[in-house]
Amino acid sequence: MNHLVEYNNSQTQPDVHEPLAIWVRDADSTIVAGLVGKTNWEWLYISHLWVSETLRGQGYGSKMMLEAENLGKQRGCGHAYLDTFSFQALGFYQRLGYQIFGVLEDFPPGHQRYFLAKKL
Repeated sequence: MNHLVEYNNSQTQPDVHEPLAIWVRDADSTIVAGLVGKTNWEWLYISHLWVSETLRGQGYGSKMMLEAENLGKQRGCGHAYLDTFSFQALGFYQRLGYQIFGVLEDFPPGHQRYFLAKKL
């Protein structure tokens, strides 16, 4: 593994990633929404976004995405990427300006996995 990292680092800048997490808590400090990702090689990656059922449609997801994008910009990122399934939030991400750059058909069976990116 170290040899692969060394080779990659010889071809580009080192792969230094910074974790990113944004939480929304209720009055009892229970997490009711959250976003997890990281920044590296001047890209923001959103790995998880979740909003509790009772808060959906109230703008929490959009606010967390915009906050993550702003943090990405502060860290020098010019682009963002993520993936989602056909039964999740494709339209939500597209409304935020993300564009599909790849699709895996039948992953999981009967569905699609979409890969999206956006210039920040």
